Amino acid sequence: MDTTLHFKLALSMIPGVGGVLARNLVAYVGSVEGIFNEPVAKLVKIPGIGEVNARRIREKEVLLRAEKELQFIEKHQVTVYFYLDENYPRRLRSCPDAPVLFFSSGNVRLDAEKVISVVGTRNATEYGRQLCDELIRDLSARGHDLLVISGLAYGIDIQAHKSALKYQVPTAAVLGHGLDRLYPAAHAKVAQSMLGTGGLVTDFPSQTKIDPSNFLRRNRIIAGLADAVVVAESGEKGGALVTADIAASYDRDVFVFPGRVGDLYSKGCNRLIKNNLAALIESAADLEYFMRWEMTTPGQPVQQQLFVELSTEEQQIGKVLRNNGKMFIDLICQETGLPMGKVSALLLELEFRGVVDALPGKMYRLR
Repeated sequence: MDTTLHFKLALSMIPGVGGVLARNLVAYVGSVEGIFNEPVAKLVKIPGIGEVNARRIREKEVLLRAEKELQFIEKHQVTVYFYLDENYPRRLRSCPDAPVLFFSSGNVRLDAEKVISVVGTRNATEYGRQLCDELIRDLSARGHDLLVISGLAYGIDIQAHKSALKYQVPTAAVLGHGLDRLYPAAHAKVAQSMLGTGGLVTDFPSQTKIDPSNFLRRNRIIAGLADAVVVAESGEKGGALVTADIAASYDRDVFVFPGRVGDLYSKGCNRLIKNNLAALIESAADLEYFMRWEMTTPGQPVQQQLFVELSTEEQQIGKVLRNNGKMFIDLICQETGLPMGKVSALLLELEFRGVVDALPGKMYRLR
């Protein structure tokens, strides 16, 4: 038995101990294995643990459940990602509520050069399905090293996976249950086809009961694994909007396709645009422009060449954006000490010269 993995699994299975508390435990105790040997009297002193959680940690049932999961993992050749291990995806690592441990099956490469999550309504219209298909088709034709992530649900999700398979783009589905089952069962054939160059991802162990709340919880992984989230079509409410909100909290780019005024399954997308919560795109070219994918080549970032022939004040703005990423114009003024009128004029000039991008809501970033 892999003892190290056994304790990592056990840490992720302690009732009432989520990702934040699990990280606290490791930080205070110094090792994963040590947590399960620590006396209750010491565990209760760790911030956030308390007596109830301390006693849960010391219950033998946790280690027994972890042992059964380890047997499942070894039998089915499941890949395990632990937050301290080298294989943990770099994008997800930066998310404060990322899972301490999660699983995948197949041959998915989660650290692909470019990753987008495509989400939307379960009641997709032909309009939404077509937009989704054309987006992935065009990105594939342009030769991007791309991974497409979605949730295997009905509607836009399954269309994203099918289009990725059709255009030979690796695709991964984030599940709301363990790898011992598949929901919905109607998508089993698509899921099987994904395993060659993509795969299935989940932070739920086997034997997890299918529960609606799990599908909302998995949305943080759909958002966290990606560079950008694309909402292809969405009603006024739904999981796609939750994913978009989570993505924004992770400082991910959010893009939406607009719909006609009054269309039931475009209300969510149109509201995101109206409230400056997402950028409007109409094609793969728009996505490339916002993500600067057409402007860079691997290993040669544009930023290395930015500050040639810039004035002192332009360099000052450039350095602030380089250090902080995307920033609202008032924060740029605050950081540089320059007046709003001056900063606005300088940003406009930098935009014309291809140095910065203007984003919705008077936000700017380096190109």
